[in-house]
Amino acid sequence: MSAILLAEQVLNGLQSGMMLFLTAAGLTLIFGVMGLINLAHGSLYMVGAFAAAAVAAYTGSFLLALAASIAAAAAAGALVEVLVIRRLYARDHLDQVLATFALILIFSEGTRWIYGSFPLFLNIPPYLSGPITLPGGIQYPLYRLTIIGVGLAVALGLYGLITHTKLGIRIRAGENDREMISALGVDIGKLYTIIFALGAALAGLAGALVGAIQSVQVGMGEPVLILAFVVIVIGGIGSIKGALVGALLVGLTDTLGPLFLPCLFGLFLEPASAATIGASLASMLIYILMAAILVWRPSGLYGVRA
Repeated sequence: MSAILLAEQVLNGLQSGMMLFLTAAGLTLIFGVMGLINLAHGSLYMVGAFAAAAVAAYTGSFLLALAASIAAAAAAGALVEVLVIRRLYARDHLDQVLATFALILIFSEGTRWIYGSFPLFLNIPPYLSGPITLPGGIQYPLYRLTIIGVGLAVALGLYGLITHTKLGIRIRAGENDREMISALGVDIGKLYTIIFALGAALAGLAGALVGAIQSVQVGMGEPVLILAFVVIVIGGIGSIKGALVGALLVGLTDTLGPLFLPCLFGLFLEPASAATIGASLASMLIYILMAAILVWRPSGLYGVRA
């Protein structure tokens, strides 16, 4: 295995991890502060992707498409929180699962009704297309490097928001004792709407960025939602730092596993058997990682121990 191939796969893992972080960060905020299991988070990811594809097709501007993805997902998230989610906070988790699963069906069929069943395509803008030469002679797509940069910028922005702003203080207080901050005069309903819209906006941005790599289609958010839940379980529910670390672990594991496992089994087995067993285990590797971390730390890497 060449060093260049290994470096490219590591960068692919970082890029995949950053995309998962954008989705999981909003999900862990919503779950950590509101205690809500939101299965419709992947649908907001899809809303952002479709909004970006539609605006890019109409205007030809990728930046306007990204802005539209954030605005559309945030608006959809705020509307859903006000009309549906607000009635679920006092209900048990089974009711939340059923209601948000119904939202998945509504979003999917509504999107199919508006855009049709055929996938849309979002082109990479010319100023971000093509490869860039990195140290060591590595040729890597500029757009994927941009995604890594956007993910890091969002992580720093969220850290600043949570730790150095008045809204961040309220978010942290709401996570620890929502009754107390409500008694102190904070409009808890408004705070929850802002948090839900922020989480939806991050998911919409992730959907738009991925839409330029793969096709934009109905149901694209559900596989990402599953991985996002794996990320927040690994990192710890309610922890932005945990979401970042967990997303990078999942991204690197999912990318490097299919590369290393067949080579590892090739030391002991025939090449055909090694490739088959290695590929099978690689598809389960992130779930094995999640199980191992939960055995070691049941609350996740950065979750609060009960």
